[in-house]
Amino acid sequence: MLDLYYWPTPNGHKITIFLEEAGLAYRVMPVNIGRGEQFAPDFLAIAPNNRMPALVDPDVDGEPIRLFESGAILQYLAEKTGRFLPSEIRARFTVLQWLYWQMAGLGPMAGQNHHFARYAPEKIPYAIDRYVRETRRLYGVLDRRLAESRFVGGPEYSIADMACYPWIVPYRDQQQDIEGFTHLKRWFTEIAARPAVVRAYAAGARISQGGALDEEARRHLFGQGRP
Repeated sequence: MLDLYYWPTPNGHKITIFLEEAGLAYRVMPVNIGRGEQFAPDFLAIAPNNRMPALVDPDVDGEPIRLFESGAILQYLAEKTGRFLPSEIRARFTVLQWLYWQMAGLGPMAGQNHHFARYAPEKIPYAIDRYVRETRRLYGVLDRRLAESRFVGGPEYSIADMACYPWIVPYRDQQQDIEGFTHLKRWFTEIAARPAVVRAYAAGARISQGGALDEEARRHLFGQGRP
């Protein structure tokens, strides 16, 4: 039984999607990031960057494997199961480069987009415009990729799709018009309809997100809480 330290965010959803797709037994260990649970010593022992998700595989050659960073967790699970990551070198690194593209580009830029447009106490037009535009550029990169490939990593569904999809789900919050990205919309609709994806999001919906974003949550989420 895998222990998944989780909260229903785009990075958290990546891992529940994989686990549901692969049919792996897992136990959700909620980490309420709005109440500072990511700073608990037990969690920091697994995830020193105080970010979720994190994963513990309790018995690998007689001892546990503890993982943080959603991209690393996806790659570990793919290698553990032999699924959703090709073995042939060219196909494998095509998937991995799109996984890393999401980790380095789409996720951080969309995250800054969310922050400055929705959560920052001061609306800074330059910052909002910068991140909305950069998010739009990245949507364009993904749209062009999907014009030539059914899935992000190639002809087969992979961890690259699992990584990217949750960051497209809140496209309205990112001030993006998905109708303007024909190939991205086609892919997005297909992924959204997968039964495992539906189950993954249902699992997240069962976890309370703590209501409104109050001042305590702001301190914990936006770097004003514990160091």
